[in-house]
Amino acid sequence: MDSNKQMAELLFPDITKTPEEYEKEYPPRSLEEGAVVTRFAPSPTGFLHFGGLFAAFAEKAAAKSTGGVFYLRIEDTDKKREIENGVGLIVKGLSDFGIEPDEGVVSENEEKGAYGPYTQSKRTHIYQAFVKRLTEQGLAYPCFMTEDELNVIRAEQESKKMLPGVYGAFAKYRDITPDKAKELIDGGAEYVVRLKSPGNAKNRVKFTDVIKGEIEMPENFLDVVLLKKDGTPTYHFAHAVDDHLMRTTHVIRGDEWISSVPIHLQLFRVCGFKPVKYAHISPIMKEENGGKRKISKRKDPEAAVSFYREKGYPTGAVWEYLMTLANSNYEDWRLANKNADINDFKFSLKKMSKAGALFDFAKLNDVSKNYISTLSAEEVYDAVTDWARENNERLYKLLADDEEYAKSVFAIERGNAKPRKDIASWSDVEDYVAYFYSELWDRKRDFADNLSNADMAEILETYKTIYDGAATAEEWFPQVRDMAADLGYAKTPKEYKKNPDDYRGHVGDVAGVIRAAVTGRRNTPDLYEIMQVLGCDEVIGRIDEAIDILKTLA
Repeated sequence: MDSNKQMAELLFPDITKTPEEYEKEYPPRSLEEGAVVTRFAPSPTGFLHFGGLFAAFAEKAAAKSTGGVFYLRIEDTDKKREIENGVGLIVKGLSDFGIEPDEGVVSENEEKGAYGPYTQSKRTHIYQAFVKRLTEQGLAYPCFMTEDELNVIRAEQESKKMLPGVYGAFAKYRDITPDKAKELIDGGAEYVVRLKSPGNAKNRVKFTDVIKGEIEMPENFLDVVLLKKDGTPTYHFAHAVDDHLMRTTHVIRGDEWISSVPIHLQLFRVCGFKPVKYAHISPIMKEENGGKRKISKRKDPEAAVSFYREKGYPTGAVWEYLMTLANSNYEDWRLANKNADINDFKFSLKKMSKAGALFDFAKLNDVSKNYISTLSAEEVYDAVTDWARENNERLYKLLADDEEYAKSVFAIERGNAKPRKDIASWSDVEDYVAYFYSELWDRKRDFADNLSNADMAEILETYKTIYDGAATAEEWFPQVRDMAADLGYAKTPKEYKKNPDDYRGHVGDVAGVIRAAVTGRRNTPDLYEIMQVLGCDEVIGRIDEAIDILKTLA
């Protein structure tokens, strides 16, 4: 037995399954030419970040648009940083916004798909089989350097302005013999397994990033760690093995990983794998003090995906917003296809921003308002009650106690050619519906200040005499207009503007007084529809109450 095989048997005596057997166990996928297979592969070490949601969205869209596969893999080899229910938070964070994996991890304890396990801590035997093969080929070796030794090397490299890491003369155990390794192991020495890099500092590696284009970098010549002291893999090695065996075609991830691509391409090559295609996403940016910075977990509440669920941004609205960030041509497509399903849009990785998309709260709210305006009253009711059940107990009870009444409120100015866009998120709804519920309305009136209290009281007293709850929408406003004329107000704002000295005001002022009396507000959806929902007795009661307020103030 040659020395490399001796070393492999010494390090991995219990690993009997070969890479060839794993290749058969995880065969190439039967998919159409051009189908993208990609993954979201987070670590369960914290909350799901908005940037992570954005990456997962792009990965899902890329797979879906090509008839491919999107899977969720959990990279949990860093057990020290793992948090309780970290996997559940990731799965829920994705699910809350409609990003469901085709394969992979679906809960803390459940997976689906033929290419699992999709949790790295359950795949240690697979990684070790491939490292054993590299050891047999003389491409991996045990390294017994202590932390103190590594610190000495690091200090020397820093002082000489050299690239930090284990390589060349710094790779103390690169040529260790099996006998020496056995002696150290028998003596209780701990070790990692390193790649015996075939790279050269003078060489360059080129690759085409799907988003950023051609990139050229120095070839990797570091003897990077493949397996840690506990036998678990590093991110670098696990990434290569997993993406190969799971038959990933595209790795879509943050551009902070670009510097690692030479290592990853080298690992694919030494393992005999076909490299994946890389698409590196620039970070989500935010404007601040005239400049731009990365959206921050520490500074920005909107960095946590849970923020959007708590605020009540609908899944569909978030998808619309994410697509505007993801593809520069989406907004033009949406304008030309107002009622089309978002899945009809042909997403392209090549249309993603090289510089980094800009997070804009105002735009998110506009997109969300527009999206919500397209929903039916029933859809709004269902979504709001679902959100309020967890986030606003008082609102939930009011909506659930009288479903039909609530739906009639949400139906106002909905489903017409120009629906109102008052609601950006479900957390806006309590204020939006407040004047429909005595439990929510403070009964204050925001009257305009261009008429006297006496004039407004006169308008309301007169309106009481003509108000007809059975009048149609076509009949209602002409009645108000005629009443206004009888009281000395112009029938139209245009007429008043032409001869302001001839009138006390115009019909808009008169309608505004009625609106404030009934709703307490100057700006609301269609007043006729509001009064129909409230009912005749409630409307008269509110007008009487407003008259009393005005007389008190007079």
